[in-house]
Amino acid sequence: MPVATAEMASVPTKLPMADRIVRVFDHCFSDPNGLNTRLRGGFCEPYYRPRGEGQTYHQVEFTLDYAASALHEVAHWCVAGEARRQLPDYGYWYAPDGRSADQQAEFEQVEVKPQALEWIFARACGLKFRVSADNLENGLGASDRFKKAIRQQVLDYCDTRPNPRACAFAEALMKEFGCPIPFDRGSYQLADLS
Repeated sequence: MPVATAEMASVPTKLPMADRIVRVFDHCFSDPNGLNTRLRGGFCEPYYRPRGEGQTYHQVEFTLDYAASALHEVAHWCVAGEARRQLPDYGYWYAPDGRSADQQAEFEQVEVKPQALEWIFARACGLKFRVSADNLENGLGASDRFKKAIRQQVLDYCDTRPNPRACAFAEALMKEFGCPIPFDRGSYQLADLS
C-alpha cells in the first residue's frame, strides 16, 4: 500500500487538520486500480457511499470539517470487509441518539474495533482521542467496560497489527504529522480515555 512520500510532505502544512487527513487517505487509497476510495468532509452526517449511480469511486463521508469524525469514519472503513464495502453505510444498523441501555450495550460491542483504530489514528496525527458513546439524549456515557475493551483492542493491535489498510493509513498519518510510531503499547493508558 502506498504511504506518504517526499512529494506529499513537500506540500505546505498550513492546511487544516481535516484537509491533511483527507490528503493522506486519498494518497493511500484513491487509486482507481486499487481500493478506489476517497475521503470527503462537509456532510451533516457521516456515511459510506459505495461506487455506483454515476459515481466511479467509493466515498467515505465525515461530518463537516471535524478531524475526529474523519478518523472515526476511516476506522469504520478499515474494519469493513470487502463485501461490506460494497453496501451503503456498510450495511450496518444504526439506532439514533436516545438508545436504551440494551441498545447502548450492543452499540458499544460493535464500536470497540473502530474506536480502537480511531485512537491509533489520533495518536498517529497528534490528536487527543475521545471515546464516543454517541448517546447524549439518554445521558448514557461510555461505560467503563467499553473503555477497557477499547484499550485492550488497541493493545492487541499494537502486538499483532491491524489489517494492511489500517497499518498503511496509521503509518502515513505518522509521517505526515511527524508523530511517533502509533503502535507503542505504552502510549495507551486507560486514564487517557474520556
